[in-house]
Amino acid sequence: MNKWIVAGCVGCAIVTLFLACAVVLGVAYWGLSPSRLELSEALPPTLQAVVEQVQPSPRVATVTAAPIAPTLPAAPAGPAVRALAAYELQDGLVELYREVEPGVVAIQTYVVRGGLVGGGSGSGFILDNDGHIVTNEHVVADADRVVVVFYDGYSANATVLGSDVDSDLAVLQVEDLPANVHPLPLGDSDSVAPGEWVVAIGNPFGLQNTITFGIVSAVGRMIPARVGSFSIPQAIQTDAAINPGNSGGPLINLSGQVVGVNAQIVSGSDTAANAGVGFALPVNIVRKVAPVLMEGGVYPWPWLGITGTSVDLILAEGNDLPVQHGAYIAEVLPGGPAEAAGLRGTLATTRVDGLTVPVGGDVVIEVNGEPVVDFADLLETVAFSRPGDRVDLVVLRDGREIQISVTLEQRPNQTSF
Repeated sequence: MNKWIVAGCVGCAIVTLFLACAVVLGVAYWGLSPSRLELSEALPPTLQAVVEQVQPSPRVATVTAAPIAPTLPAAPAGPAVRALAAYELQDGLVELYREVEPGVVAIQTYVVRGGLVGGGSGSGFILDNDGHIVTNEHVVADADRVVVVFYDGYSANATVLGSDVDSDLAVLQVEDLPANVHPLPLGDSDSVAPGEWVVAIGNPFGLQNTITFGIVSAVGRMIPARVGSFSIPQAIQTDAAINPGNSGGPLINLSGQVVGVNAQIVSGSDTAANAGVGFALPVNIVRKVAPVLMEGGVYPWPWLGITGTSVDLILAEGNDLPVQHGAYIAEVLPGGPAEAAGLRGTLATTRVDGLTVPVGGDVVIEVNGEPVVDFADLLETVAFSRPGDRVDLVVLRDGREIQISVTLEQRPNQTSF
């Protein structure tokens, strides 16, 4: 059975699992299929995660630098031109690796329980000259000791300054960086496009300083956090090989900029290994969360207080909707911002060709003046807002459009690491 491996997430028919799977998310993913989440770094299995920021997707297992990539020929020609392009690309990747490798680290964790020592491994990258290092939260979760190994083999103890389950990010600090390493420049994940070439560098299966090469397969994915009911928006999907141990390492464009933090993979079997579908956290979330974690703080993620899913043909037929787009609200959580604003969730169910379909919930078709194509659009807007911000919604209710404004609050039960 497919599974999420964290190193991830969701899938299933939203209609048939509507009541069973809808879970709180500040905005929640509705329609999660049963699956098993596991840490990729040999840490204990996690709980199933549901997402405040997820649209239905396939079941799955669980700063600026000068360009150094070559300029390839603009148009395909004969074999000689294609060979030239391949050689130029190869040279560019070799140079890219040499430039970036000193900024990537391996991370070793140690856990002591009842006198027994266990642990795991992952990857990370140097954020600045003060010794701050970015990795995944799940890499260092519950670790009693964290050791950073630099590209030349030099090791140093690291302190976990802060971690955030909801974004799966953590910031470590090493007191003294070696003289021969340097920070990696951060790019702009909003500018990443499908088809773009990227490389992943990290510590898969403990094999330090490993580079893999591929393309951006998709952008705007929603993936679950390690625990809890919220999800991580705007994840980058790539076919660059990511395996257990790559978690926390950088996904890098051909200009040498970090565009993502490798976090999760799809596995087509019970074996935790790459199957050509991996996910990286967008670096723009690092820009938001890392400064707070560096100070030992808790990043204040906003909360809307609904569960829901995207409108599709079956949902549109069951609700007699004039559109096949928008974010359907399955449930409004008690005491949340959405309830205070008067948003409405499912009132009943009906049958469409034998399928159980929720009906009566509001359908959000616009947020802050922008069209909502699917549930992810709404959740992305919420995730990149702040508690106290107001979001203006246009919803379809009982065949007519109404306007509702909601003041976001901080997600409930957020705690520090």
